[in-house]
Amino acid sequence: MTDAISSSPRQSTPIDAIAEKWVTTLAELDPDIANWVGIPGRLGEYGDYSPAGHEAMLEAERAVTAQLEAATPLDSVDKVTKSDLLAELRLSGESYAGKLHERDVNVIASPAQGIREVFDLLPTASESDWSTISEKLGNVPAAVAGYIATLRKGIADGVVPARRQVIETATGVRRHADPAGFFFEFTGNAAPESGGVLPDSLRADLAKGAEASAAAYGQLADFFEQELAPAASEEDAVGREIYALQSRRFLGATIDLDETYEWGIEELARMVEEQTRIAGQIVPGASVEEAVAFLDADHSHKLHGTEELQRWMQQLADQAVSELSGTHFDIPDPVKTIECMIAPTQEGGIYYTSPNDDFTRPGRMWWSVPEGVTEFDTWRETTTVYHEGVPGHHLQLGQAVYNRALLNTWRRSLAGTSGHAEGWALYAERLMEELGYLEKPADRLGMLDGQRMRAARVVLDIGVHLGKPNLDGSGVWTAENALAFMRANVNMNDQFIRFEVNRYLGWPGQAPSYKVGQRIWEQLRDEVKTREGTAFDIKAFHKRALDLGGVGLDTLRSSLLSA
Repeated sequence: MTDAISSSPRQSTPIDAIAEKWVTTLAELDPDIANWVGIPGRLGEYGDYSPAGHEAMLEAERAVTAQLEAATPLDSVDKVTKSDLLAELRLSGESYAGKLHERDVNVIASPAQGIREVFDLLPTASESDWSTISEKLGNVPAAVAGYIATLRKGIADGVVPARRQVIETATGVRRHADPAGFFFEFTGNAAPESGGVLPDSLRADLAKGAEASAAAYGQLADFFEQELAPAASEEDAVGREIYALQSRRFLGATIDLDETYEWGIEELARMVEEQTRIAGQIVPGASVEEAVAFLDADHSHKLHGTEELQRWMQQLADQAVSELSGTHFDIPDPVKTIECMIAPTQEGGIYYTSPNDDFTRPGRMWWSVPEGVTEFDTWRETTTVYHEGVPGHHLQLGQAVYNRALLNTWRRSLAGTSGHAEGWALYAERLMEELGYLEKPADRLGMLDGQRMRAARVVLDIGVHLGKPNLDGSGVWTAENALAFMRANVNMNDQFIRFEVNRYLGWPGQAPSYKVGQRIWEQLRDEVKTREGTAFDIKAFHKRALDLGGVGLDTLRSSLLSA
């Protein structure tokens, strides 16, 4: 992970060429990928969300699968590329065969959100950038129409999402149709970042595009409420078959779901015990709830307003980069820049977006602050900055983008799984505790609060979707007892908890991938440490692991244990 990597480029191979061509193909089929990666493309367009678009993607995946199967790896990098890309392509084929795209509605990560969210990443520096945005706005109606067509096919095929997901998602969709919603606010404030004003003709086009986009979202909300909801399933659980498929998708690994469920119960108990011990250090004899109440009333931990929040995030993130660089990690210069941002939406959640391929768009940590929330507690969020920044997502994903001399574009910018990325970020939280960055009991309690929530999600997610007996012995897991369970294990406001439970119900396998991914990262480190004995170097282990870029966790395991 040093600048020397970029000065000694690896010779490109035929497998690299297949992977590079695949990135080009993906960017053609889905122009948003070109924006994400930072390569030339039709940024003002959308991919085809219709059944024909999904069929075109399947045919392209079959073609590259055949090419990869016939290719011979020339080195260890090729072996990882071939293994991981084939695994992803085959899994995508299984998902298509299961018609998962025909029921793709959930409260956080379906096309209902994605069609709008791409505007968060489109550049706004110049008049030309705003012209691209105007074009993109004009194409929102066709993207929405294609998405509706696919969901209608699902209704005809008897493949439908859960009614809870449809109703909850429709609420968010309806907000974007509002005259005071995102599209009008976004375009109403349009101006080049470099200064000046936009031509009247372009401003008129942006206003027209906002109207068309909002109208399309209104049509999508109507479809959800009037057609899809009546046809949707009353069942929140997806069952073992779909769940196992989605678990492999988010982990890049096959796990024993029943053993993992039991481990989740044990891990949750460990988190509760550890939290209780730390609570007693904050207020002698206090319960966790009492320690939390004490900290929430302590104004020394308070931030007021989003401007103060943004400044605090940036200062803490920059400090971590400065102090860890050259001591615990080799952080190259382009990766030393991270921007902490307040997201333009008010939907809740904190997330990270990678730099583009040439780092002209830096890695960014985003905080989507819900409407009406004006106070923030640093004791809760210190570990979040490390999770999203350094040594978490920013180091991991920024390093992959930087490592262009070793890795092809697919490996740097598109490969990987939630289990790999989020597992690393939770691993990074614990690592920062080990390095002394969470010395204050309040900050440790905040870290444990998040870790406890992630352990609870393992139990809840597998329990609900596999129909496991719930923990109080009253029957099987349901949405109702899942909500009560989360309320007992998460110190957040009820609006957040409700959203989180709805997220788990509609996005099976994703939430557990964080804690399960952390478990696998820690198991691998310990196994390598046992193998290497006194020669083990944690800094070298991290370098070797992060130099792989994003990979499935099965690939990570085989790569690290064969080294």
